[in-house]
Amino acid sequence: MAKIKFGSVEETVITRDEYPLEKAREILKDEVVAVLGYGVQGPAQSLNMRDNGINVIVGQRKGSPNWDKALKDGWVEGENLFTLEEAAERGTVIQYLLSDAGQKAAWPTLGEFLDEGDMLYFSHGFGVTYKDDTGIVPPANVDVALVAPKGSGTSVRRNFLDGSGINASYAVHQDFTGKADERTIALGIAIGAGYLFPTTFEKEVYSDLTGERGILIGALSGVMEAQYNVLRKNGHSPSEAFNETVEELTQSLIRLVAENGMDWMYANCSTTAQRGALDWHPKFRDAVAPVFEDLYESVTSGEECRITLEKNGDPNYRENLEAELSVMHNSEMWQAGAAVRSLRPENWKK
Repeated sequence: MAKIKFGSVEETVITRDEYPLEKAREILKDEVVAVLGYGVQGPAQSLNMRDNGINVIVGQRKGSPNWDKALKDGWVEGENLFTLEEAAERGTVIQYLLSDAGQKAAWPTLGEFLDEGDMLYFSHGFGVTYKDDTGIVPPANVDVALVAPKGSGTSVRRNFLDGSGINASYAVHQDFTGKADERTIALGIAIGAGYLFPTTFEKEVYSDLTGERGILIGALSGVMEAQYNVLRKNGHSPSEAFNETVEELTQSLIRLVAENGMDWMYANCSTTAQRGALDWHPKFRDAVAPVFEDLYESVTSGEECRITLEKNGDPNYRENLEAELSVMHNSEMWQAGAAVRSLRPENWKK
């Protein structure tokens, strides 16, 4: 394990250099890793492990769109693709990657397939942390752990294929076998993590729900919409408003941040941009800080959990979701985005 300085704070992280894939394969050589759920994280993690030589099987509801997707990805029914129940029965590591609402609904059935010494693996601390709402209380005679990639399943797979990996947190909630730590780290390496950093189930879900509702998705889309609307209200064209709000961020500036940090991005902008950003940075920070405080309180109190389970457990969930997303898709801002993206050089007709 490597000691890394994060400013004035020192953390212990695990890299692939010190924990090579060969070591992970040796630890997992006698395991049958059953990935339950082929929705968001399931495809990426199972395919990455398959490519890394781990003994993986997939569990999915037969006849569902995700079952068909698994077939297209090369999983073979009866060989390494099974129903959820069959996969859970066969696995020694149960990767519980159904949606949070799906985990709650399936737990009374799938939890019964855990045998002594198995590992119950999550990629989110939700089900265990909010056990009073989900009913997910693992038996005492199994290991319970998580590896949580810091990105969508699409990014987990893409980064794996280009060799970069994606950072992930890991936690051991229950160590029955005495080998939970090494099993968890090996699984993190096997799914292609760039590096692994320790957390707890509670800290993972609190930071994750705050991040998703905040800067990663909710705040980002909300701030973009606010700026776009102000520009349009003041007579700017859709093309100009979208380029200044989204396109320049995603195609230029955020890439500079990813390379060397926010200060490096500032240093590579015009002096006019630098001055204005430095002056307005604290105003935006102070304006949104109370919103983030409210958000974190809603997460830690369990309110966000209850909203999630209620909305996502509705029988009409998918239809309602499509209706909400269609409003965004059909808005002028994102229709302008589709037009702008079509004009990128890589999309020009030859």
